[in-house]
Amino acid sequence: MTIAHRPDARLPDDVVSLLRGPNRGFVATVRPDGSAETTETWWVDTDGTHVVVNAVEGLQEVHNVRRDPRISVAVADAGRPDRYVSVRGRVVEVTPEGAAEHLDTLARRYLGGPYPGDRRQTRLILRIAPTAVHRGG
Repeated sequence: MTIAHRPDARLPDDVVSLLRGPNRGFVATVRPDGSAETTETWWVDTDGTHVVVNAVEGLQEVHNVRRDPRISVAVADAGRPDRYVSVRGRVVEVTPEGAAEHLDTLARRYLGGPYPGDRRQTRLILRIAPTAVHRGG
């Protein structure tokens, strides 16, 4: 079921639960030629109102949302893959503020400890204001 969503409204509890769980997600952005760029990610979260994606400066998805803020994020329940949520919206903020700390929070969720990867990368938070939410399962 797809529902329109006011960008400033709190996300439904079941959507928040999936976004905050240790679940894999897929992010789709718009490339310069208009085609879709889809990227798998573990680094999806929410502040309750926005979808929050932790990304790396310089990656194609970051270039894409700076040029065209339209984005879609899909997350499937790791324990029940037929249960999923897809959120369409617009990136309303791209910031490095708090991104390294956020990455450690996500690493604890997914890996059970601090982020083990390259700390020299510039991490970014992509804050997404939802315009539509679709639930499956």
